[in-house]
Amino acid sequence: MDGYERRKQAKVDKIFTASFPLFSKFGFHKVSVNEIARQANVSPATIYNYFGTKEQLYLDMMADWMDKQLERYESILDSDLSFPEKTREIMLAEAANVKLLAEAMPTAPFADRGRLTQLLETYGEGKVRDFFMKYAALGKREGFIRDGLSDETTAVYFNMYKNELGRLWGATDAERPHRRIDMLMELFFYGLIGETPSAKSEKERTGRGAESGERA
Repeated sequence: MDGYERRKQAKVDKIFTASFPLFSKFGFHKVSVNEIARQANVSPATIYNYFGTKEQLYLDMMADWMDKQLERYESILDSDLSFPEKTREIMLAEAANVKLLAEAMPTAPFADRGRLTQLLETYGEGKVRDFFMKYAALGKREGFIRDGLSDETTAVYFNMYKNELGRLWGATDAERPHRRIDMLMELFFYGLIGETPSAKSEKERTGRGAESGERA
């Protein structure tokens, strides 16, 4: 990337940074290109030169935002946290992001709402799917996800819990039921039996030893 491209990308980043909170707070129709330009410290002409229309800016901004969220998930997955802790952090972040997108959808430009939906679907079938396959593979290597479980089934199971966590996380900071979230995460990994894999193996080993003793 040469000097011109770096300067252009820096301006685009400033425009995205300025436009996202404005669109999120006020909705697409109540935010003007002039206001975005003022917040980004660029001219309105620059925005039109880069994006053509406010609608295209909105779509490109959403794509950039999703890329940044996925980078955040990748960072969590590559961290030193345990796999359950990684899952918890990713689930909570994704639940909050899904809620934000659900609120943003009705404010999207009517003519381009279909394009936004298509963008989300394409993203889900591409980059998000690739990330989830990486997540599932890591879980299987570390013994938290059964080898025979398909990625599609794992994704359905993950989303079930994510949606419930999102509902709980929608409360205010003072009301967030952390204990219930922790219990749901325990249920996610260890099921209704309530035994960790190591505890279950130890119980089975002890049971086999007792049976051998009785036979002797």
